[in-house]
Amino acid sequence: MSGRGLARLVPVVIILAAGLTACGGNDADPPAASPSADGDAVAVTVTRDKDTFTPNGERVELGIGQTLELTITADEAGEFHVHSTPEQEIAYDEGTSEHEITIDRPGVVEVESHEPASVVLQLEVR
Repeated sequence: MSGRGLARLVPVVIILAAGLTACGGNDADPPAASPSADGDAVAVTVTRDKDTFTPNGERVELGIGQTLELTITADEAGEFHVHSTPEQEIAYDEGTSEHEITIDRPGVVEVESHEPASVVLQLEVR
C-alpha cells in the first residue's frame, strides 16, 4: 500500500479507536464519591445490608483538610473506625445518618468496620 493510501486510513483508525474507547465505560457501577453541594466537600454514601457494605474497599481521593460527607444507610446500628491520626470513630444507628470527617495529614486512611470485619473505604489524602 502506498504512503497516500496509509494517510487515508489514519483518520478512519483514529475515529474507530475513539469510538471504541467511548464504549468502554461501565454505567452499572456509579462512582461512590461525588462533589457535594457546597463544592469543597466530597460526598460518599455507604450502605450496610446485613453483613455486607457497599462500597467495599473503594479508594476515595481527598485533599488535606477537605471534608468527607458520609451518608450511611444501615439495616442495623454499628461503628466505623477511621485509622487516621488521631483515630476517629463514627457510630451510626439503624436507618440513614449523616457524618462529616476531615483528615489533616497525607496518606491512605482506612475506614473500616470491626463487626463485621470489613474495609469500607480507603481515603487517599493528598
